[in-house]
Amino acid sequence: MDASNPKTSDNGARNEPAGAARDTDVLVVGAGPTGLLLAGDLAEAGLGVTLLERRPGKISNLTRALAVHARTLEQLDARGLADELVAGGHPLGSLRLFGDAYLDASRLRSRFPFVLITPQFEVERLLERRARRAGVTFRYESEVLGLDQDAEGVTVRFRTPEGLGGLRAAYAVGTDGVRSAVREAVGLPFPGKSVIRSLVLADVRLAQEPDSPFTVNATGEAFALIGSFGDGWYRVIGWNRRHQAGDDAPVDLDEVREITRLALGSDYGMHDARWISRFHSDERQVPEYRVGRVFLAGDAAHVHSPAGGQGMNTGLQDAANLSWKLAAVLRGHAPDSLLDSYQTERHPVGRAVLRSSGALVRIALLHSAPGRLARTLAARLLERLRPVSGRAIRTVSGIGIAYPAGPGAHRLAGHRAPDVRLADGTRLYEVLRQGRFILITPSDEPGDIHPADDRTVTVHWHSARRTAVLVRPDGYVAWATDATAPAARARALRTALVHWTGAEPGDGGPIAAALTPQGHAADRPAGR
Repeated sequence: MDASNPKTSDNGARNEPAGAARDTDVLVVGAGPTGLLLAGDLAEAGLGVTLLERRPGKISNLTRALAVHARTLEQLDARGLADELVAGGHPLGSLRLFGDAYLDASRLRSRFPFVLITPQFEVERLLERRARRAGVTFRYESEVLGLDQDAEGVTVRFRTPEGLGGLRAAYAVGTDGVRSAVREAVGLPFPGKSVIRSLVLADVRLAQEPDSPFTVNATGEAFALIGSFGDGWYRVIGWNRRHQAGDDAPVDLDEVREITRLALGSDYGMHDARWISRFHSDERQVPEYRVGRVFLAGDAAHVHSPAGGQGMNTGLQDAANLSWKLAAVLRGHAPDSLLDSYQTERHPVGRAVLRSSGALVRIALLHSAPGRLARTLAARLLERLRPVSGRAIRTVSGIGIAYPAGPGAHRLAGHRAPDVRLADGTRLYEVLRQGRFILITPSDEPGDIHPADDRTVTVHWHSARRTAVLVRPDGYVAWATDATAPAARARALRTALVHWTGAEPGDGGPIAAALTPQGHAADRPAGR
């Protein structure tokens, strides 16, 4: 992207001269899970971060997401948050999709072989606490009006109860949801369509506790999901084929009860609704996640059906991919072109989630006789064909996500790094909490080819494995080699360190001094 020819807002904001003083390094717009994780990562990397949020400061308990998948838990583990979140939630070994169709999460090769049922506000609570401790500046009741950008920075204009304001940063990230003001300000379209109309949401109490903290079923005529908040309240999401109303049509508890009985056979004696709403579910994705110095992540970049519970999880993994790249560029460890790999890596993932969640909801809501037969066959395939079901749960959980590694790359490059045990007794994801690259080598590797600066941590295999692996800060393999000849191995490692971290052993200098024209960091994808 060419940051020297950006989109300029027409919302009354004036242009800032190139080189104008910055108020912060990064402006993040939107204090949902995606924005909170991104802001916390950047602040922990030592950068100045201001987070703008349109709502008042209190975290709302009226949130839609309930499922946290294994790959997201691994990312939270790399930030020291997963165990606390798991302790307050409900781990499920399988995820019911429709009818007799289940995905067996217990088969995942992860420290978290389950789907964690916990409300989104608990995720936000942990991420907000971390962001505050890291030094993020929060500015609530700040409604974005527009932005301007030039070759050296971006200025975001906003309105507060006290009046108009503006802040300038090196980069801005819109994590402000499906109605993103940042997306509108940079002029990006949001192509797609509505896939489900007249969904109802309610938070209720139940006289009868369901058998599972996450109960879901679809009959073709109706769909319903009941998820436990863990405090006596339950989130209900429902849909009735025979009652399709607009978003502004009135909805009451009797309608929610009826839908639940149609789909689940019981309304579990629901009562005392504290919130009821009607909405529609879209499938949409922006064509570009980057416009100059402005990025989009989470629902601002892609939205899809709630099937599979992938929405919040995809946004959090967007943030994990983008944050370390912004930090590397702002600290002078990588060229700005590294940031283009955010689009290269995450846009295909967003597109794949749209397809998979869309397929799930379409199958679940089939109501013709041939459709019901197809749904039954799909359920049997998942049950009986382990390769099919294994691939499905790896996809939905995020464990199976891999990024393109380019021609000639090692077979591990671009793939998720598993949480291996290391020689000193620690785990890889514990070491990733430092926010740096991790070089894993045999314990007898010669010391003179190890990194000499603080961009990379060197650890050793607990096993006798001889492969050398460089893991990105977001837990994906950047580079690996099976070479055993000392000279060839040292040469390959030196090239990899220059390429990925901007510094070679004993050098520690800026990336500009080390990279060749053919070897800049944007030639390969990267991730935190």
